[in-house]
Amino acid sequence: MNTLDLTALRREFHRAPELGFREDRTKARVAGILKDLGLEVHQGVGVVGILKRGTSNRAIGLRADMDALPIVEKSTHGYVSEHQGVMHACGHDGHMTMLLGAAAALADDPGFDGTLVFLFQPNEE
Repeated sequence: MNTLDLTALRREFHRAPELGFREDRTKARVAGILKDLGLEVHQGVGVVGILKRGTSNRAIGLRADMDALPIVEKSTHGYVSEHQGVMHACGHDGHMTMLLGAAAALADDPGFDGTLVFLFQPNEE
């Protein structure tokens, strides 16, 4: 069974935000998780993970944004941005985490029959 601590993962992404087209660490982390889940992974400007199983020709794509914004974080929780002047102010840290959680759940589902394409988009803002 694939186990991801989604809370810890979201906080990790939140602590290390990267501006659009500079999401190098984020892309590497996302690609590594997808590979660990057994997905086919393609990296370029963004990251694509493909889960294909069974004989069905049904396919669906799911997308998440990866970029952060040039905003100073003023919150006091224990996982604030470690990059001064940059933060995930639009929830992209959560979007990535949810998409990786879906990938983990479906990669573990023996009844899944079809193709899922997980798209992680840079520079959405």
